[in-house]
Amino acid sequence: MKLFRLVDCFRFSISLLLDLIEETKGRLMSGLHRSSSTTPLKNGGPSPQELPPKELLDDLCSRFVLNVPKEDLQSFERILFLVEYAHWFYEDNSVEKNPSLKSFNLKEFTWLLFNNCDVLKPYAAHIDDIFKDFTSYKVRVPVTGAIILDQTYERCLLVKGWKGTSWSFPRGKKNKDEEDHACAIREVLEETGFDVSEFLKKDQYSEAIFGQQRVRLYVIAGVKDDTAFAPQTKKEISEIAWQRLDELLPASDDVISRGITGLKLYMVAPFLASLRSWIAAHPPPVPPNLDRPLKGFLPFPSFGF
Repeated sequence: MKLFRLVDCFRFSISLLLDLIEETKGRLMSGLHRSSSTTPLKNGGPSPQELPPKELLDDLCSRFVLNVPKEDLQSFERILFLVEYAHWFYEDNSVEKNPSLKSFNLKEFTWLLFNNCDVLKPYAAHIDDIFKDFTSYKVRVPVTGAIILDQTYERCLLVKGWKGTSWSFPRGKKNKDEEDHACAIREVLEETGFDVSEFLKKDQYSEAIFGQQRVRLYVIAGVKDDTAFAPQTKKEISEIAWQRLDELLPASDDVISRGITGLKLYMVAPFLASLRSWIAAHPPPVPPNLDRPLKGFLPFPSFGF
């Protein structure tokens, strides 16, 4: 199935784009700077006083857009992923090192880069359509991750996003041409700091479909509950916690997205039935510990990581 499609009515001329890249590289290397004039952002954008320095935007453009393989420039979807990487770098590094810099959401940052990066300027007038299509595309990218169980199979590990209130199993979107299990290993390591590669079995997983998106979670069983967890990426995960499976039951038949303890479990509930079936067929390596506290605990609470 073809995963990448171009935005309707706005197709790249690859040869023109590559020429623009070479031309822009030459200008950057010779120390020339572009004009500071930009197109106003619809519905209100950053004022001139809030714009990052041109040199910083030049560096982000060069680092994340100009010097990439040609195949990454063949669709707006791929380019928007590059812009997203640049946005993360800007927020996690540039803003943290220089608090006077303004923080931007992804759409605002996309506008900035398209209006300040010469290879993207020809398409700046179509940002609304490009961004809308990218948002739609992202919800179709397959996701993989892991259901991490302790040694008694009584608890599973859940994570909570940086700004969200819902809990989920550690998981994330696949990169281009990335295998499902490789994506799961990478994403779990990024979100929890734990390498599941030695535990992962490619044929032991649970899948669910959310809209147009396939989510596959590999069962990672027998992890010690005193394992140290900590996210490897900034501002992505705020909390990591062992949670008892019997406390992840839905609050009622009508509300499956919230557990009996009040946790929001929209991305957890669809996997619980198949997980319990898996546990019933696989005896745990360690018998249940009746002296263990009933409640889950937080091995990694949020301390502003």
